[in-house]
Amino acid sequence: MEESIIKNRVIGVDISIERTSYAIVDVRGNIIARDGFNTSNYDSATEYVSVLSDKIVKLAEENGGYEKIRSMGISAPSANYLTGCIENAPNLRWKGVVPMAAMLRDRLGIAVAMGNDAHVSALGEHVYGSAHGMNNFIILTLGHGIGSCIFSNGKVYLGAAGFAGEIGHTCAVYGGRTCACGKKGCLEAYCGARGIVKTAQELMEQSDKPSLMRQAERLTPKIIFEFCEQGDEMAQEVFHLTGQRLGFLLGAYATLLNPEAIIFTGGISHAGHWLLDPTNEEFEKRVFHNTKNRVKLIPSSLEDHERDVLGASALAWDIKEYSLFK
Repeated sequence: MEESIIKNRVIGVDISIERTSYAIVDVRGNIIARDGFNTSNYDSATEYVSVLSDKIVKLAEENGGYEKIRSMGISAPSANYLTGCIENAPNLRWKGVVPMAAMLRDRLGIAVAMGNDAHVSALGEHVYGSAHGMNNFIILTLGHGIGSCIFSNGKVYLGAAGFAGEIGHTCAVYGGRTCACGKKGCLEAYCGARGIVKTAQELMEQSDKPSLMRQAERLTPKIIFEFCEQGDEMAQEVFHLTGQRLGFLLGAYATLLNPEAIIFTGGISHAGHWLLDPTNEEFEKRVFHNTKNRVKLIPSSLEDHERDVLGASALAWDIKEYSLFK
């Protein structure tokens, strides 16, 4: 009698603009093995899927065998859980609608689910992180782009077509900067990575005040944060303005949704109190008085790539087992 193999592992994949991370995760949430490569090396989604598939199979074979893999979950910018597609991502090289989940399913022969990065972060935070035990919270992702996920009554709220939570493309400044999505004044154009650098450049153009930022070969939010830590007042003003704009819209968001907490994730959230203090101050000015002082604004307690692959693994466990190769 042939012995049946217990499929007690899943694959979690985090696709970011610059890097893809993937990991084998067991039923207890232990990361058995992980690896990664540069997303930006591949202009073709078809070539990318081929490379990712080969790397996943190789990692699985080196760590107990691919036959133990049950399913796969993916986190990606502009991903739609309902369709399994990356849809018109403004910050990725692959344009239009990319049926990523179906492409990987057909290549790997296992069930594949995909959610946008905020959706998957919410699952990771709920199961393993700062939102453990919460049923109503908002995840805010701050990086190249800005997204959010609404976790309501213990479940992710996706909206009618799967696009709920796109706070990065709500208007922060009427008639303001042009966003990567093509609209003007989006929050992402001010509080995403490129927007923060643009704010720094505008401040330097408007004043002769000395700043370490003027000597930087290439400005990034991380470098601006480092200058804040060194006492650079203009760098501190960059994050003060960013926090004010963020707090303004989050006040409206929390007034509508009444969450227990808003949890900050992504690289820009690592700016710490330079960003969070002005955000919280503006937030409390704008939020409805019955909600005032009742919503916690907190940074994630998980390391970014760990949370995202664990969240993707949680997505994988939630789908039916399926295999083309049974």
